[in-house]
Amino acid sequence: MKNFIEILKQNDLLKIIEEPVDIDLEIGYIAYIEAKKQEKGKALLFTHPISKKENKSYDFPVLMNTFCNEKALNLIFTRPYLEVADEISKLLKLHIPTNLKSKIDFFKTLLSLKNVPPKRLSAKHSKFSFKTLNSLEELPILKTWQKDASKFITMGQVYTQNIDKTQNNLGMYRLQVSDKNELLMHWQVHKDGALFYHEYKKAGFKKMPVSIAIGGDPLYIWCAQAPLPKGIFELLLYGFIKKTRALLTPCENGIYVPYDSDFVIEGYVDLDEFKLEGPFGDHTGFYTPQELFPVMKVEKIYAKKDAIYQATIVGKPPLEDKIMGLGTERVFLPLLQTNIPDLIDYKMPENGVFHNLILAKIDTKYPAHAKQIMHAFWGMGQMSFVKHAIFVDKDAPDLNDYDNLIPYILDRFNCKDLLISEGICDQLDHSSTNVCFGGKAGLDATGAKITQELELLEDKDLKALFQTKLEIIDLKQFYKESKNPIVCILLDKKESIKQSFEKLLDFKQHFSILIFLDKENQLENPYMLVWRVVNNIDAKRDFYIIEERIAIDASAKNEMDGYERVWPEETICSKEVIDDLILRKILKNDIQLFKKFEIF
Repeated sequence: MKNFIEILKQNDLLKIIEEPVDIDLEIGYIAYIEAKKQEKGKALLFTHPISKKENKSYDFPVLMNTFCNEKALNLIFTRPYLEVADEISKLLKLHIPTNLKSKIDFFKTLLSLKNVPPKRLSAKHSKFSFKTLNSLEELPILKTWQKDASKFITMGQVYTQNIDKTQNNLGMYRLQVSDKNELLMHWQVHKDGALFYHEYKKAGFKKMPVSIAIGGDPLYIWCAQAPLPKGIFELLLYGFIKKTRALLTPCENGIYVPYDSDFVIEGYVDLDEFKLEGPFGDHTGFYTPQELFPVMKVEKIYAKKDAIYQATIVGKPPLEDKIMGLGTERVFLPLLQTNIPDLIDYKMPENGVFHNLILAKIDTKYPAHAKQIMHAFWGMGQMSFVKHAIFVDKDAPDLNDYDNLIPYILDRFNCKDLLISEGICDQLDHSSTNVCFGGKAGLDATGAKITQELELLEDKDLKALFQTKLEIIDLKQFYKESKNPIVCILLDKKESIKQSFEKLLDFKQHFSILIFLDKENQLENPYMLVWRVVNNIDAKRDFYIIEERIAIDASAKNEMDGYERVWPEETICSKEVIDDLILRKILKNDIQLFKKFEIF
């Protein structure tokens, strides 16, 4: 980690903050706002973390926004991340060599893979155990949102193994501090760590060994979130990318962790003890509700000499998980193509928070080809969490060219080309009535441009017309140059959206797509509108198709909608804390940025 910080300095990607800054909200807010500068943002090293509440200083600096932009990602990979994707693609296309040159190339490729498997060192090689800490209270663990239940470890590498030690797993799960030597393990039901837990439980064990590493090579944490198939140890990916073996050292509980970790927390999960975990402001931009999760008892905490505590903040996009996701998106495209050979490209827009929206370009070869690929997406690994997918043909604009891509899609939108299904969803998703599964929608926009013509009105005229039937607060049409403009409507919901939609069908010659939102939305901010819409809808419940028109209910749900869970709050910064940071000249009063990303 110290070496990488020097690399960040040399590449003008590090900002050092030497003023005392509180682990409670302040460090998180500063990192949150810095990340929203995107390519201009930098990694942040806080050299003097403090706790005002506990009246204490910490011995360890805090590093935030490690994955601050694409340049940093390439530095973490030690080579261009696109080169890694290209290498995987070539590896998957290996053929039996037919001449001397191809044989040499074949054996060169095989030789390059010798450094992929991690190497286990003996305990004497351990370099993190220079100092033993007494409790978690000595670590500058952050509280990042004011309504979080407690402090959370957010960049912990969680190492587990199955009972017979034939499978190892590295996961990235949030860890709530519930006591000075106790953590709550938020591994979702679909994750390998949770599957190992049930294996131990079924076999009658009382404890499951777990070790958590923090820091070390930042590539470890990227590997932790990589969507590898079940049973493949994530640090194999480290070896493939760096062409050098990850060096692991044993903990006293039998789990192996990287020898260069800055901190290592050893212990076990009590298989019979659960506690309420959360709420926590997560990467969806909403607080996740309290749920029961296993308790980890901490037995040992080691800190390397001059250790640096690595953390992140999640919330409304864009944040550093955008850059981590970009690496994942590109590196795993070739692997997706092995199962879906007609997939040309795909894109996870950051305001779709990864699983909520995916765009895909395919080589369409026959009717319903896109629908076939939708089913393949929904049945494959972490792609099965995808809630909304839009498919375009190979002649469509580049998937990054939203200005041209969106009108292209709207010119081909037809209600009959929507596939509405149901399946598993991310456990953090709040929109579905049920936890962990809900509605999904796929749109086949691979067809020809439609011919329908609407009688378009100006926004003020359409609003006046709609107000003769329905009490609306505001209205805005997007992409009026397309065949199917999107009409966003703000209202104070007093009835079901279906009832409101039906009242407006008298004017169907003036619209094709209606999206209903709560009155707090800002219609001049389409980036955040997309984020809110894809977060708040369950396609099976919230899509209404009548007379070849569609209405989408992106409002907050309640009992009137058959929603019996508690609708979560959005992550919002405390203006009082932000104002104080501005007064202390730690933050710039960037009103435009604050408004664009709805900081308050």
